[in-house]
Amino acid sequence: MRDFSNDHRWLSINTATVRRQRGVDWPLLEILDACAARGIPAVSPWRDQVAAAGLDATARSLRGHGIELSGYCRGGMFTYSDAASRQAVRDDNRRALDEACTLNAPCLVLVVGGLPGALSGKPAHRDIAGAREQVAEGIAALLDDARPRGMPLAIEPLHPMYAAERACVNTLRQALDLCDQLDPAHDDGPPALGVAVDVYHVWWDPELQQQIERAGRRRLLAFHVSDWLVPTTDMLNDRGMMGDGVIHLPRLRGWVEDAGFAGYSEVELFSNRWWQHDGGEVLDTCIARHRSAV
Repeated sequence: MRDFSNDHRWLSINTATVRRQRGVDWPLLEILDACAARGIPAVSPWRDQVAAAGLDATARSLRGHGIELSGYCRGGMFTYSDAASRQAVRDDNRRALDEACTLNAPCLVLVVGGLPGALSGKPAHRDIAGAREQVAEGIAALLDDARPRGMPLAIEPLHPMYAAERACVNTLRQALDLCDQLDPAHDDGPPALGVAVDVYHVWWDPELQQQIERAGRRRLLAFHVSDWLVPTTDMLNDRGMMGDGVIHLPRLRGWVEDAGFAGYSEVELFSNRWWQHDGGEVLDTCIARHRSAV
């Protein structure tokens, strides 16, 4: 396993981690400046932050600082209630793909969506099996655009507590079954479809080690770290800083590295607690905990 204790060359910051400082939005270009000042080599920005900063300005800042991407957040939300929303979903995912290519991302991360309308509190139906069929359909359509552009898609399974409104793909096994269905393995080239392993969402899964081994180097496109707090006070915005919770992070990193993953450990915290801190303090803490707890 790689030694993280002496430097942070394999650290990436998902920009949601510092999207706010002291409760106020922190502009993306300032986040990139702060990461560069600390020698943080990679980030994974969110589309709304890129839109606020400007796609071209973001690309220039990344190039100027020499900062790479560990992923781009996000595409997906494939489920729909009618023909118009189906087309809107496809159009938005094509735009996400365009942005990922412009920013030279290694993959476009997919949060696949839950029951149509559930995120707004008005689900169109209760058919989760049907929603999963729509997800497979949507990924297949996006693959038709992604393959010729050489942009891998990374399915991110989310914790089952998000199954209704955010993601009806909830285990690594489900995600890999989709990969095998839609992008059969070929030994002669890179994958068009893989997975993003976020420890916050999958740490509890008794099949996790087996499914990481199944994914292997070819399917493991991203690795996200944070921690699970006990108690968790908010199901969306109370993730823990690495080392503050119950996840055995070195063990999980060992599994993904043993399977062939050699990319960045991407810190992704949605945290009302940490968003009340100075952004620079949060980045410094991420560096320290990446060395000591990951």
